[in-house]
Amino acid sequence: MAKKKLVADRKPRNVVSIRMDATFFFERAVQSLDRHHYDKALKYFRKAVDYEPDNPVNHCNLAGVLSETGNFEESNRILSHIVEQIDPTMTECYFYLANNFANMEDYEQAEEMLIRYLEQDPNGHYLEEAEEMMELLSYELGRSTRLTSIKSREGMIEHDRARALLEEGKFSEAVRLLEKIVKHAPDFLAARNNLALAYYYMGLFDKSMETIRQVLEHDPGNLHALCNVAIFHQHNGEKEELQRLLVQLRKTFPIHHDHVFKLATTMGILSEHETAYRLFRRLLKSSESGLDPCLYHYTAVAAYHIGRSGEAAKLWRTVEKLDPGTDVAPYYLNQLKETKPGETMAVSYHYHLPFEEQFRVLESSQDGIPEHLRRDPLVRSSFFWALRHGDADTKLQVIQAFGVIADSEVEDALREFVLDPKEDEYLKKVAVFVLRSMRAEEPIQVQMQGKRTVLESTPWSPNLPDWKDQWQAVMERALQMMEKRYDMIQQHDLETLWVEFLTRMYPSVPKITKIDGWAAALEYLTAKMHRRQISYHEVAARYGISTATVSKHVKTIDDACGLKAKMDEILPKLNRSELR
Repeated sequence: MAKKKLVADRKPRNVVSIRMDATFFFERAVQSLDRHHYDKALKYFRKAVDYEPDNPVNHCNLAGVLSETGNFEESNRILSHIVEQIDPTMTECYFYLANNFANMEDYEQAEEMLIRYLEQDPNGHYLEEAEEMMELLSYELGRSTRLTSIKSREGMIEHDRARALLEEGKFSEAVRLLEKIVKHAPDFLAARNNLALAYYYMGLFDKSMETIRQVLEHDPGNLHALCNVAIFHQHNGEKEELQRLLVQLRKTFPIHHDHVFKLATTMGILSEHETAYRLFRRLLKSSESGLDPCLYHYTAVAAYHIGRSGEAAKLWRTVEKLDPGTDVAPYYLNQLKETKPGETMAVSYHYHLPFEEQFRVLESSQDGIPEHLRRDPLVRSSFFWALRHGDADTKLQVIQAFGVIADSEVEDALREFVLDPKEDEYLKKVAVFVLRSMRAEEPIQVQMQGKRTVLESTPWSPNLPDWKDQWQAVMERALQMMEKRYDMIQQHDLETLWVEFLTRMYPSVPKITKIDGWAAALEYLTAKMHRRQISYHEVAARYGISTATVSKHVKTIDDACGLKAKMDEILPKLNRSELR
């Protein structure tokens, strides 16, 4: 009997279709690169080109992988095709061509491509790298290059100076120089990007965002600007805009080291840690990165965020070896040891201690702020940020730290701070005190009591008709004696107490005959307000007067002002008893 052929009853299955487009193959190519499967990456990038043959970025990605695998001739054929047939404005292709020819030891052709790049590129994305290559080619060719002009060179000497200022943490000075450059060379996008960065370091978010938008108007694909916009979307809580931009950034495959680094740090800040880790590992494998402790730290942070704590510890131990003078790696390694299973520690991509830890170190230091911290642009940037966007306690800490740093950048920041109508007036008075302690040039303008006022070179005392020399002498004597042992906040509170006493007593202010007696009384009461251990005998001995004199003047000031009232006013307001 013939067998019957039966068809089994099957329920229809939901089939998820795969959309085979350029994006699909791009993502497959990037995954293959992560696994170092260059043959598969080439295959997928070629597919992406087939699906979008008019997209120059796909061609450029393919050329980049070919270059990494040593197939320089094929890479050059594709790069030439881009600028000749697809998009002549992609002048960076000439820079990539020059790199390939240099690797092929065809220095004449490398020079030719580099000259084309420098003479045609309006933005100077790779200007610094191109100039380094030009020096190498001059050495190999045994002659100077034939370069006649650099299109993006206008203002470059000033731009180099501005970049150096940024690296030194001199942000306001860099801003002034970059604003001048941009005014005279509006198409100089590298200067605009650095200007946006300087604004950002100073906490001037609106100005920074506007500058970035100007860059994108000139060059919509500018990676530095796109990364900066993404960070701003995160800062402003603009989730939908951020997600749209992240889709674009995830698909970006930068070729040049500088662009890879920018994208990696940006993705880390945006909590795209898997992508950041992949890019940082790529940089670590590059000979161009060398043994950069910062890069190892960034990779460690990304590794920790994706659950690779063991690898993070190994990377931080490498940082210790590469940069033995830093506190960053020991701090995080110690945090790793103290973190219990199931707990997570706060880690930052910034290569410096967390802000709170910086202040803890500074407060425990007997020698003030170490020189390397004074110069560190990231540390300085965190101070500027905190002064603009921190709470009252943090701002007070920053103002006090600025009194120790005491340079022109600090003076600019404090002068701007005291003119901000939104800031607390007590904080402004402390800032004015710090400015004067820095010997800042008079006059000092402040926004106080709803109006702009030009301060005289005397303490803020609006309810006194004048300020007498003997009053000033008492205050200066006390501050002189307290300078080494009391911080800026305590010195300012002494000045405030003295002004209030004189104001309350006026016009019946006691006659000042013994300056040391009144100065000693002010120090005693200030110490008490800040809960410092002090006695009449101790302060009398230091000023060379009797305990009876100190006691008498303390009682006079306390009767007029009330010590308890002052403590109620000063300490709870900003909770400063815990700041020391």
